[in-house]
Amino acid sequence: MAKDFLGLSDAGGDVVAAMINDAIDRKAARHGWPKARPDADAPLAGHVLAMIFEKNSTRTRVSFDMAMRQLGGSALILEAGSTQIGRGESIADTARVLSRMVDAIMIRTDDHAKIEELAHYAEVPVINGLTDLSHPCQIVADLLTVVERGFALPGLQLAWLGDGNNVANSLIEAAGLMKFTIRIGGPAGYEPDAGFVARARAAGGEVILTQDARQAVAGAQVVVTDTWVSMGQAGGDAHVAAMQPYQVNSALMAAADPAAMFLHCLPAHRNEEVTDEVMDGPQSAVWDEAENRLHAQKSVLLWALGKL
Repeated sequence: MAKDFLGLSDAGGDVVAAMINDAIDRKAARHGWPKARPDADAPLAGHVLAMIFEKNSTRTRVSFDMAMRQLGGSALILEAGSTQIGRGESIADTARVLSRMVDAIMIRTDDHAKIEELAHYAEVPVINGLTDLSHPCQIVADLLTVVERGFALPGLQLAWLGDGNNVANSLIEAAGLMKFTIRIGGPAGYEPDAGFVARARAAGGEVILTQDARQAVAGAQVVVTDTWVSMGQAGGDAHVAAMQPYQVNSALMAAADPAAMFLHCLPAHRNEEVTDEVMDGPQSAVWDEAENRLHAQKSVLLWALGKL
């Protein structure tokens, strides 16, 4: 049965765990292969994914395209500015038309209400490639990277530094589903969405909000940050100034667990939210994390299309 993936909770904790295991197995099975060679079972042969981009993209665009190729299918790239969406066609009408022509739709957009409308009117699965509210596909890749590095998700100690943005919201959602602790270190007025915090706590995750960066990272096994001003969001000098105490540098990493790993969804503003010495240092897993967008996307697609 085909299913939408607008947030991690659409799948649930058991399915997210299954996605991670499937991604690990498929990644290992094609070790050393050419990148575009289909997986041995080619489970999405004959399937096509439409990708709608209203925001710039590198990792989401390439990972979904390559995911479809490796699963035996194909993908269509639709830039909002060169489609009728850019000229005022409704999301609902676009959903109706694409549902007649493709097997699934991924959209990367701003207002989360757009993806909800798309999913409501589409007759095929809709996947959240990013909205201003959440970024669930990124978090599947992050959790995959954490597991690959030998950390168990239940009971994990994870720290987030900086703006309480869409990535932070989805990490909080993951904390509830996978039963781990997340400490959010950021300035007053830049907290994550209160609804995500409440739901995660109700589901059994521990969410701690603090304005003390060292308290956030103390003993953390995973340290995560993102750009201080999210793409398309209003920023300014005051915003950047408020974030300065939350820069991830060597001194801050030293307060985390000695075996802690560092993650960043990229692109990074080097020496702003994270220093070069951390980004390029031995605790950084950002390049594995970036590659894992591909492997995670494959499992998300398989689940959405009823094949996982």
